[in-house]
Order: sequence, then C-alpha cells, then structure tokens
Amino acid sequence: MLAMTGCSWMPFVGGDKDEVDIETIETTEQKVYQQAQRSLRTSNFTSAIQQLELLEARFPFGDFAEQAQLELIYARYMSYDLEGARSGADRFIRLHPNHENVDYAFYLKGLAAYRPGTNLLEGLIPGDRAKRDMLPVRESYTEFATLLSRYPNSQFAPDAKQRMVYLRDLLARSELAVADYYLRRGALVAAANRARFVLDNYPESSARADALATLVECNTKLGLEEEADNALRVLALNHADYPAFDESGQFVLADRIQNRDRSWVNLLTLGLLDRPDAPPPITIR
Repeated sequence: MLAMTGCSWMPFVGGDKDEVDIETIETTEQKVYQQAQRSLRTSNFTSAIQQLELLEARFPFGDFAEQAQLELIYARYMSYDLEGARSGADRFIRLHPNHENVDYAFYLKGLAAYRPGTNLLEGLIPGDRAKRDMLPVRESYTEFATLLSRYPNSQFAPDAKQRMVYLRDLLARSELAVADYYLRRGALVAAANRARFVLDNYPESSARADALATLVECNTKLGLEEEADNALRVLALNHADYPAFDESGQFVLADRIQNRDRSWVNLLTLGLLDRPDAPPPITIR
C-alpha cells in the first residue's frame, strides 16, 4: 500500500510543480518585458538592454520576443552602440523579412549607419563635416534609399527622405572639398571631374551652384572657353543670385581665388604682396 501510495503521489506532486513552473515562467517573461519598458520610458537604456537581452535569451519564442528584438535595436542605438544596433537590425531583417514592422528595422539601420556627434574629436574640434570620412554617410544614405525603395508608404519614409537630403548635401560638399584641394595644387582636370561628379550624381543638392562655379573656373584656366561658357550659362540661368556674379552679371573669380590661393607671404602682409592671379571677369557669350 505504501508503494502504491508513493506511485500515485509522485505524479500528482509533479503535476502541481509543473503547473507552478509554467505560471512562474509566463509571469517572469511579462515582468521582464514590463521592466524593460519602464527603463525605455525613463531613458535608462543600459538597463533596458540588459532586460531585453535577458528576455531574448530566456524566452526566444515568447510572446514578446520579436518586439523585444526591435526595441533592443533602438536601445543600442540610443546608447551609442551603433555597430550593435546595425547587427541587430540585420539579424531581425534576416529572421523576420515579412514582419509588419520590418521597415522600422531598416529605418534604425539607416540611423545607426551615421549618427553625427558620435566621434569625440568631432565635438571637440570644430570644422566642416564634409571634410571628414564619408563612408558612414554613404552607408546611411544607401540604407535609407533601400527603405524607401522597399517600403515607400512606411510611416518612417518622410523622415528618411529628409535625412537623405541632408546626407546628399554632405556627400556633395565632400566632393567639392576634394575639388578645392585639387585646385589649390593646380590639378585642374581632377577638380573638374569632381565638380562633374556632383552635377551628375547629386543634381538636386545645395552644392550644385558651387559645382558649376568650380567647373567654370577649371575650364577657364584650362583654356576650354566653350565648356566654361556652357557651365556659366547653366549657373546664370538657375542661380542668378550666386555671389560670384557682380551687378552687371559678370562672373568674378577674383574673390573666390584670392580667398583660397593666398600664400603665407600674402597672409602675413595682409594681402599687399604676392596676390594670387585671377582671370578677369567673365561675360556669358
């Protein structure tokens, strides 16, 4: 009888224990997720990352698993773990390509590719961002373009478009910064090629007028009068208020060249000696 009682008692106790464990696990999953939500709302992203990683590790197929993966990408981005955010976005896109919020993963991936101010020197040393490494900018631009291509009606599409305008201008100004470097060293053909690249690839950027002006200067110095005149016509037609035009509509290169090509002697003498040579004002023929 004792043996029979023991046999009947064990399954019963085991059954109660299993039911308690299942209830505890379900409660714990929800509790961890709620804690993560509180951390996100209070911008405690370090704590949120820990809780979301715990949730993903313990309950990879739970009710909150997919949402937790998305929020983990966001938390890593906000904590400046950009590589972690990008790898998390890639993973989510690979595992859940048909998820209803996969466009958010693409959006976060674009944000994480380039975030201004993440470089310590960028904050300490003032300067033009267009003169820094453009690889993250290109990657971010590409990611946003992918988002708009695949999900043109996404709720994140308008913001992505605005960010692409900024990134496009940054890329265009970077090309002109290189063109300016070549001009300082007399590499006119290389500078002209950079200006043409801006006109061909970023025709709607704010750097378009400067690219045309660079092309006018390069072609003028190279003796390519027809090419210089064509670029000048386009500049005058589309950017009549460009500062290089004087009151009579002539294109004046003097200020542009003197500000860029000044020697140390010219700087030390406050512009009295060794003035840079500048072509005379150019009139559209």
